[in-house]
Amino acid sequence: MNEKLFQYIWQFRHFNFNQLATVDNEPLQIIHPGILNTNQGPDFLNAKIKIGNTIWAGSIELHLLSSDWKTHKHNDDKNYNNVILHVVWQDDIDLKLAFPTLELQSKVSKLLLTKYNELMNANSFIACQNNIHKVEPIIWNSWKDRLLAERLQDKAKRIFEYIQVNNTHWEEAFWWLLARNFGIKVNSDAFEKIARSISINILAKHKNQIHQTEALLFGQAGLLENNFTEAYPKMLQNEYLFYKNKYQLTPIQLPIHFLRMRPSNFPTIRLAQLAMLIHNSNHLFGQIRESNSLKEIKSLLNVTANDYWHYHYTLSETSAFKEKNLGMQMINNILINTIVPVLFAYGQYHKEQQYKDKALLWMEEIAAEKNEITKGFTTLNIENNNALDSQALIQLKNMYCNQKRCLNCAVGNKLMVNC
Repeated sequence: MNEKLFQYIWQFRHFNFNQLATVDNEPLQIIHPGILNTNQGPDFLNAKIKIGNTIWAGSIELHLLSSDWKTHKHNDDKNYNNVILHVVWQDDIDLKLAFPTLELQSKVSKLLLTKYNELMNANSFIACQNNIHKVEPIIWNSWKDRLLAERLQDKAKRIFEYIQVNNTHWEEAFWWLLARNFGIKVNSDAFEKIARSISINILAKHKNQIHQTEALLFGQAGLLENNFTEAYPKMLQNEYLFYKNKYQLTPIQLPIHFLRMRPSNFPTIRLAQLAMLIHNSNHLFGQIRESNSLKEIKSLLNVTANDYWHYHYTLSETSAFKEKNLGMQMINNILINTIVPVLFAYGQYHKEQQYKDKALLWMEEIAAEKNEITKGFTTLNIENNNALDSQALIQLKNMYCNQKRCLNCAVGNKLMVNC
């Protein structure tokens, strides 16, 4: 037994509450177990019980042992003055408290405890994978919706930190996050730093000249410091030196990584595509915010790096002809990880539900992600039909399964109750 499991048993009444009695054999009825308190003080607030013929209202404190009351020095804490019942797993000492004690260990199903221990000791992909097929679709569907909302709420908190830093400039925050997304995992920090080093006002002045936009991005990335032989990188180098002096720019000090990366994901290609997106768009987040069509957003993102990159993956070597378009997989990645979260956060920040609803609707329309987590669930016959499903499954695996938070999971709860 542990405190979390004990609180769970009490909160959801997973014990035999017929013919309850205190350790002093007084008849006890639990009218309401109270509300779990996540702050300082007793474990459950606003509870209501009946002892004999008297109804009591107040707080309930849970301990594994009666003696924990004394160990935790609750007698000296005024937060516990309103306690009406001490619920313990084992009554190991008579404390002679002013309120009754209830011992619960004989009232809890042994099967429930066995099931819990099996979940906690499982070393499989997810703890409940042998029984997960027993959970009805209606449970899964509502739980997935909640998981997605939870994931978007978590992302919104981080986005609000960006907004706080730049005085609620949503376009600027969106630019930072978009650049971060283009850097994919390995260069995300560097790309964000590049974005933060060049204001969108500067970019707006040069967006109509693609080579100037590229020069600003590549220069700030520190990728224009070589002795180039080709005319185009030399031109970018000269452009950057001029604007670096004009705007007092300082290149970022983070490394840009190429190793163990497919050429289509090289940071040079992603920066060139990002430059073209800036070149083609105007107040991009504003356009996204007012659009009602996911197809339209995908069209905005469907960019191809300029002609130089048809024959290059880097600024120093030529390659066979291949147009460097962004690709649907990357477009979906940007939709899932930047556009939908920022749109959802915007709606939450401004209390405008239509933006949150749009974000959720678009998530249902985006193709499902395929990664190790989603593949793990699909082998268990868990549906992964769209990005809503995949984002929910990622949240479930990372925030619940990996942390063995089965008691906080709708699936885990259902399996525990039905054991």
